[in-house]
Amino acid sequence: MKRTLLIAAAALLVALLATACRQTNHSTDMNTSEKDLAWDKVFPRNEQIRHDKVTFTNRYGIRLTADLYLPADTVARPLAAVAVAGPFGAVKEQVSGLYAQTLAERGFLAIAFDPSYTGESGGEPRYVASPDINTEDFCAAVDYLSTRDDVDPERIGILGICGWGGLAINAAAIDTRIRATVASTMYDMSRVTANGYFDTMDADARHALRRALCAQRTADAKSGTCARAGGVVDPLPADAPQFVREYYDYYKTPRGYHPRSLNSNDGWNKTSALSFLNQPIMAYSDEIRSAVLVVHGEKAHSRYFGEDAFRRLRGDNKELLIVPDANHTDLYDRTDKIPFDAIERFLRTYLQ
Repeated sequence: MKRTLLIAAAALLVALLATACRQTNHSTDMNTSEKDLAWDKVFPRNEQIRHDKVTFTNRYGIRLTADLYLPADTVARPLAAVAVAGPFGAVKEQVSGLYAQTLAERGFLAIAFDPSYTGESGGEPRYVASPDINTEDFCAAVDYLSTRDDVDPERIGILGICGWGGLAINAAAIDTRIRATVASTMYDMSRVTANGYFDTMDADARHALRRALCAQRTADAKSGTCARAGGVVDPLPADAPQFVREYYDYYKTPRGYHPRSLNSNDGWNKTSALSFLNQPIMAYSDEIRSAVLVVHGEKAHSRYFGEDAFRRLRGDNKELLIVPDANHTDLYDRTDKIPFDAIERFLRTYLQ
C-alpha cells in the first residue's frame, strides 16, 4: 500500500510539473468573498487604511491584480496616486504592499500590483520576466489610476523597488503621464543580466550564457515545461556572499517569506534572462523630463546601479538620496531606515 501511494504521488507530481508552464492562474478570478480580502501580507495591517482587490488589463491583454490602499480620511477632491511594484521576483504581499500601505497612511491612494505572469496576475506561461511587458505593467497601472473618479489623472506617480526601480525609470522615459518616479534600492536588470555583478562579464561570457539559455529553450520545447532558475539559495552555503545572506534573511525566513513569491520559492523561468541580455532599459533615461528620486542604501551591494542611473538623468527635478548605514534589503521593510519622509516630500512636491 505504501509503495502504491508513493507511486501515485510521484505520478501526480510529474503531471503537475508537465502542466506548470501552461496552466492558467485561477487565483486571479476576483470576487468580493472574505477569502479574497483576507490579510495575507508579510507586514502588519493598518486597520485605518481601506484595503481592496482590484484588477486591470495591460496592453497585451494580461489581467493584473493589485491591492488598493486608500487613506482613511479621504477628502472630496481627487487624490494623488502612486502605483508600486517590486522587488524583482517578489509579490505584492511583500515589499510593494508595505510601501503602498505606508503611502496611503500619508494621504496617497496607492496600489501594489503583481507583475504579469506572477502572483495573482494572469499571463502564460507562468513566471516569465520581460523588459517590455513589465514596463508596460507600470503604464497599465497608470491607465487604471487615470480612470478612477477618486484619482487626479494629473497627479500620478510610480515607485519601483529593486529590479522594478530600473523598470520604473524605463516607464518614466516612455509614459509622459507619470509625473514623479521613485526608484528604491534599484537594480538595472538589463545591466546585471548582460554584464554580471559589478560588470565582470565580457562578450565571451555573454555568448556562453546565450548558448546555455538557447539550449534551455530547446529542452523546454521538448519537455513541454519551463525550467525554473531557482529562488534565493536554500540552504544557505557557508561561503555565501553577504548580499546573498541578506536576501536569504528576507525571502527565506518569516520576515518576508510568501508562498507566491518567486524569490521565496523556485524563481523565474530560466529563459527569462534572454530578453534582458539584448534590451537595455536605461537607453533613453536621459530624456525623462518628469521628476525622479533615486534612493539607495550606503552599504548596498547594488548601490552602483542607482548612482550610475542618477548620473544619466538630466534636469533640476532629479534627486539622489543615499541612506546611511543601510544595505539593499534594509530598504525592503526596515521602516526605521526606509526614508518615507523624504519620499513623501518628493511626491508632494511633484504631484501637486
